Amino acid sequence: MINFQGQLKKYADLAVQIGINVQPGQTLVVSAPIVAADFVHLITTKAYEIGASLVKVNWNDEVITRQQFEHASPEIFTKAPTWFAGEMTELAENGAAFLTVLAENPDALKGIDPERISNFQKTRGAALTKYREMQMSDKVSWCLVAIPSQSWADKVFPEVPAEERVDKLWEAIFHTVRLDREDPVAAWQEHLDNLEQKSNVLNAKKYKKLHYIAPGTDLSIELPEGHLWAQGDSINSKGDSFVANMPTEEVFTAPLKTGVNGVVRSTKPLSYGGNIIDGFSITFKNGRITHVTAEKGQESLEHLISLDEGAKYLGEVALVPHHSPISESNILYYNTLFDENASNHLAIGTAYAFCLEGGKDMTKEELIAHGLNTSVTHVDFMIGSPEMNIYGITADGVEEPVFLNGNWAF
Repeated sequence: MINFQGQLKKYADLAVQIGINVQPGQTLVVSAPIVAADFVHLITTKAYEIGASLVKVNWNDEVITRQQFEHASPEIFTKAPTWFAGEMTELAENGAAFLTVLAENPDALKGIDPERISNFQKTRGAALTKYREMQMSDKVSWCLVAIPSQSWADKVFPEVPAEERVDKLWEAIFHTVRLDREDPVAAWQEHLDNLEQKSNVLNAKKYKKLHYIAPGTDLSIELPEGHLWAQGDSINSKGDSFVANMPTEEVFTAPLKTGVNGVVRSTKPLSYGGNIIDGFSITFKNGRITHVTAEKGQESLEHLISLDEGAKYLGEVALVPHHSPISESNILYYNTLFDENASNHLAIGTAYAFCLEGGKDMTKEELIAHGLNTSVTHVDFMIGSPEMNIYGITADGVEEPVFLNGNWAF
């Protein structure tokens, strides 16, 4: 790859300045796999150049993680990591920013007892409730970015010679985050402005319901009174902007917890808990999941919707046109950060508080009273296709096209 180190530095700069937008005197917490060390070194350098008071790095490694799930005592997965949750919550309360670097092998935990994975996610999610509530209400800045690993690149590009796969995935990632533009920062600002225009149109419409029609999908989603459509950039409690996902192509809101009815079918595999769930359908009645089927990963899907009562309801509705850069690349990433930005998607679990008027300042109980879902989890799954039509239904029953043949109707 031509000038790889130069591109890598630009990527780190973009993550620090546009993604997490580190402020002078702020603590930056980075969670990253050890294969991302070179990238994290660049992030650390840039953050300190800007004036970060401390860059704290939490390393992880998928080999060690798998060994833990294979060999650790069963009670480990049901014991709350209070030490970790306490640290993360304290850092958030003191105004830290949180940057996560992803590089997971989609099959990292293939063959592991799903109950171990489920117990771990349930226990960890419950322990981190306070931290996640701060994150989901934009009290703190947070951002997800990704770098290739050999195992992930092997999954995405099996037809490419093994020694070329990582470089090919780097090129694809650089394209999705607009590093191949002459001025990536300006390109991001233009992109975020375009997404905001779409969310402004939807916020002006104030639809009562959305009706999804596609092969295997006939789903009605009611939206709560006072719902807000959001897009790629957010504002934290101190007034600082950040971009939670890089890349991002979506506008999204929260559904009314009890207002989802019908059936929806996935259109892309879901990488969840180190396993792949694919070819699945979910049936809803009055918001609650009543039936699931999956061609692959049935047990993992069943464990997901059993994490708690909130995992049986939706927390996000997101719109992404089929004619978008990631979709048109025809690359299946097996990574939700990318695949969700190539497709309309929904999320099982907790809703974002900022998707409701005044929601950022509401208590958990107030959000529930306004119809938003809460859970220990938030898992996006992809449902979009060029065959999907979505209609917005106004409070007086008028039906208008929002998406036709997988793309914006306006």
